[in-house]
Amino acid sequence: MKNDRAQAIRQYLFSNGSSPIVSIAQAVGASVPTLRRDLAELEEQGVILRTHGGARLAEEFQVEVAFEQREAQSLAAKRAIGDLAYEMLQPGSSIFLDSGTTVLQLARRIRVNPIPLNVFTNCLPAAQMLIDVEGVKVTVLGGQLRKENSSMVGPLAEEMLQRLWFRQLFLGAGAIAEDGYLSSLDENEARLNSVMLARSEQRILLADCGKFGQRLTYRVAPLSDLHTVVTDDEMSAEWVERIEAIGVSVRQAEQPGGAR
Repeated sequence: MKNDRAQAIRQYLFSNGSSPIVSIAQAVGASVPTLRRDLAELEEQGVILRTHGGARLAEEFQVEVAFEQREAQSLAAKRAIGDLAYEMLQPGSSIFLDSGTTVLQLARRIRVNPIPLNVFTNCLPAAQMLIDVEGVKVTVLGGQLRKENSSMVGPLAEEMLQRLWFRQLFLGAGAIAEDGYLSSLDENEARLNSVMLARSEQRILLADCGKFGQRLTYRVAPLSDLHTVVTDDEMSAEWVERIEAIGVSVRQAEQPGGAR
């Protein structure tokens, strides 16, 4: 079975729930006999469960596919932001990579173009991506696993952070509200983000323009606590002016075929 077809099956079942075999086959462009073989293989791997005349995604894979869908949103902007953030790295320094799909693009760039770094992270996908990269030493925070984005949070993670100091923090954000505050859906994540900021010399936010003007439940910190915001070239001039007016620099990553 081709990997792209397996991913297409997973995405279809995530979006549509339990579905008939014929519908899945049509959606992924496979014949019914081929799809039956694919489903048997995916069931053996624990990815899906076959039902009478159809299939559904196994519960433990619902979270993984949700993360994949968030990662795919605004992917060109996120990759451009990750590339620009890569240019800010200093070889041999200690950095912290926050969880989230935009910061993950920076980890991917480091994997493609390795430089010597001490990388600390609470993001399991980022750690996995960098685990065998030459010259990159990876340390993962302990704590409670937050399944929604495969990150480590909680008191143990906070305690570990208190003992560390980073040259650069690359921070993600669920939202940046109109009042200029970063916010998160999760209380533990918000608390950990606050500790990250306190333990870092250079604090850099990586966020595409779609995060600005949004609000989530738990406040993290004001934009004024940052040194730099790295965003995409579709960020409004109004937001750029507001951020620069409080002494925070803004760097806009140019997307292929973008606005700038």
